[in-house]
Amino acid sequence: MIAFKNNYNSVLYSCCLLLSLLISSCTSNDYEDFKSVQVDADLYTIIPAPQKIETKSGVFVLDNKTSIQADSSASNEVDYLKHMLKEIADVEIETTSESTHAIQLEISDEVKAEEGYSLDIQYDAIKIKAKTTKGLFYGVETLRQLVQEVVIDSKSYTVIPALSIEDEPRFAYRGMMLDTGRYFYDVEFVKQFIDLIALHKMNTFHWHLTEDQGWRIEIKKYPKLTEIGAWRNGTEIGRTPGDKSDNKKHGGFYSQEQIKEVVAYAAKRHVTIIPEIDMPGHNGAAIASYPFLSCFPEEPTKMNDNIISELTKEKMNSGTQKVVQESWGIKSDVLCAGKESTYLFYENVLSEVMQLFPSSYIHIGGDECLKDNWERCPHCQQKIKNEGLEDEEELQSYFIQHMERFVNKNGKQIIGWDEILEGGLAPNATVMSWRGVAGGIEAAQLGQNVIMTPREPYYFDYYQVNDTINEPLTIGGRGPNTVEDVYTFEPIPSELTKEEEKNILGIQANLWTEYISTPEYAEYMILPRMTALSEVAWSPKEQTKDYKSFLKRLDIFKKNYEDRNLNYAKHVFE
Repeated sequence: MIAFKNNYNSVLYSCCLLLSLLISSCTSNDYEDFKSVQVDADLYTIIPAPQKIETKSGVFVLDNKTSIQADSSASNEVDYLKHMLKEIADVEIETTSESTHAIQLEISDEVKAEEGYSLDIQYDAIKIKAKTTKGLFYGVETLRQLVQEVVIDSKSYTVIPALSIEDEPRFAYRGMMLDTGRYFYDVEFVKQFIDLIALHKMNTFHWHLTEDQGWRIEIKKYPKLTEIGAWRNGTEIGRTPGDKSDNKKHGGFYSQEQIKEVVAYAAKRHVTIIPEIDMPGHNGAAIASYPFLSCFPEEPTKMNDNIISELTKEKMNSGTQKVVQESWGIKSDVLCAGKESTYLFYENVLSEVMQLFPSSYIHIGGDECLKDNWERCPHCQQKIKNEGLEDEEELQSYFIQHMERFVNKNGKQIIGWDEILEGGLAPNATVMSWRGVAGGIEAAQLGQNVIMTPREPYYFDYYQVNDTINEPLTIGGRGPNTVEDVYTFEPIPSELTKEEEKNILGIQANLWTEYISTPEYAEYMILPRMTALSEVAWSPKEQTKDYKSFLKRLDIFKKNYEDRNLNYAKHVFE
């Protein structure tokens, strides 16, 4: 076995296909002639890079005589493999009990890692072994990247080069977040986003479902959340603060049936969906739907007169006090943490959410909660007094810990942004460190689980290059977070001890959508930065040191974007 070193191509054959083998004389069932074929190094391009790879002579020919053998527990992976090979190679593969020229999927105790797999490709057989069906799935995803068309003596063959791989991920948590609160994305795009997560051997989809500007999930007990909260009458034009409204109604939401459909779709790709119901800040849409959730229901929503839509002006002039926000930024009208009715409301919301998502985690936000209203709210001040809290920071901690107890009682755990460290950390919470790495360091040293998602470089709504003229608008004009920045960033801080490092569960990148209003725009912002992230999340630390090698492989990997007609950032390759 050849260990994967810094320069990926150093372990690969550099010679081209040898035409002297007289392959043209072979027939489709005479695979012996393919036993000694040597192939170009490009046929071994794999992202994320596997732990160990050994290259061999020979190629496995894919044709309609190829079959699949598999354990009964791997029926989902068999179906996925069949669909994948039909899609990329136009070959019909059947399941059989025979071993002749077969792709074999086997659950085996030989593989120790939960998501690990081994892949052995010979000219006459392919074997994928794994401890779990997750590992088999990742083996199939590796196989996808190895399928190639070659022409030998004017005849075309679909082949997979012979090799052996032993592989497993570096991090248990490998995630991507999509914000559908600012801009609504339909189910078709959400599924495409999940497909990209699976392609990159990532395993978690963090689904941001609620915001000041839109509530996106049906809650049957509170229908106004989607009747009112899912729609806004306009959106500011230009970077915050904008100078006018587009006066276009925008919105949408996912029914509970659609949520179930997406959850089932993700499960087949071994992607866990973690829903986020943000609280106590970022709740303008919920407050517009049920004003009693605000500290001051009678006070009108603060809106910028220059960018408020005409329809919202009419509504507010006719007596409507609370409306869905139409501009970006942090808002002071947050959930009232002093009223028991607020806690009951969100317990009821979470009860429905937890029924829809089998994930062991529920994300409850906790970020960017302004305390202005709490400081003057008699209910909040009374709660601080009654509970013996020191200040509004401790009131937020009280709120988060209350919701954590409720979630824990229902057999799940919470995740929150790193602000949940302020005022006292909820005892069982996992911390997402976004304001840099400091929050992650603090939480890990306290013994809490951590997901590293620092905005530099893991916010994919930031500029990709230093080109503010030709690049699309980004939040606050921030960045750049380049592909190289993503690839070379080490997510485990050097300040941690070996024992504390174990508290870093993994990494995640986030796509906030204040200015990202279409699927094409979203694709442009995540690709190929997502591909760089995937290698950091999966491959051993010592194998992600050679950025130039990654770019060479990325240049070939981009065919995965092109085959799906995705709008990736082409300037990376120029």
